[in-house]
Amino acid sequence: MDDVLDQCLQGGLGHLFTDTAVLLGRSLRHITRSPDTIITTAIMPIAMMLMFVYVFGGAIKTGSDSYVNYMLPGILLITVASGIAYTAYRLFMDMKGGIFERFQSMPTARSSVLWAHVLTSLVANLISLVVVVLMALLMGFRSGAGALEWLAVAGILILFTLALTWIAVIPGLSAKTMEGASAFSYPLIFLPFISSAFVPTDTMPGPVRVFAENQPVTSIVNAIRALFTQQPVGTDVWIALAWCVGILVVAYAFAMNTYRRKIS
Repeated sequence: MDDVLDQCLQGGLGHLFTDTAVLLGRSLRHITRSPDTIITTAIMPIAMMLMFVYVFGGAIKTGSDSYVNYMLPGILLITVASGIAYTAYRLFMDMKGGIFERFQSMPTARSSVLWAHVLTSLVANLISLVVVVLMALLMGFRSGAGALEWLAVAGILILFTLALTWIAVIPGLSAKTMEGASAFSYPLIFLPFISSAFVPTDTMPGPVRVFAENQPVTSIVNAIRALFTQQPVGTDVWIALAWCVGILVVAYAFAMNTYRRKIS
């Protein structure tokens, strides 16, 4: 946050936005040249969706007529968790390739490099999410949600993506190896499995149920599911937003502190 304030005082927000836009274009060009990152990000969640719906779906009782409708919110979160591993990887490669030092020698806003990576992650993950939703539609997903509900779902997913992306920035800047830069995402991918994403939490044993009902993924999944089915969201949506914003603020602070130490 201090870096952003410094840049506002020294060169103005326009300078920061312009530099970020230029570097964002650079990152997006890299993705268009290797679209396999988006494809591979979407493949694993789609494979999970196929397996759970067509292999395990008949044995899982959720109280929903369509299991794909029930599980899609969790699959969307797994898609994001898979995608941010590439953000950490791209940051690591830029750090090792001397890209950061090169930009630091130029009259660019200091945090614009990070913001470009974060926004690239957001764009890439949104594309992957659209691919997964289209696949879910082919598998029978249906929702009576209107435009406002879909916008609310998009807003939650954007906040969730930004929060996890800023978490990804930390290992991307500090990891010693390429494997270490992306390995942090494995616990994040696993977290939805201990939540209401695939089965109701009331079917879980005591300690597991307590954890599942009080971790961020459950409230986010429940809020998205309620919006898709046009059910009352209750407090879940506010808890979900609080988790997303809280994680985003804390991750941003740690990421910027790591960045300052790396470039100092």
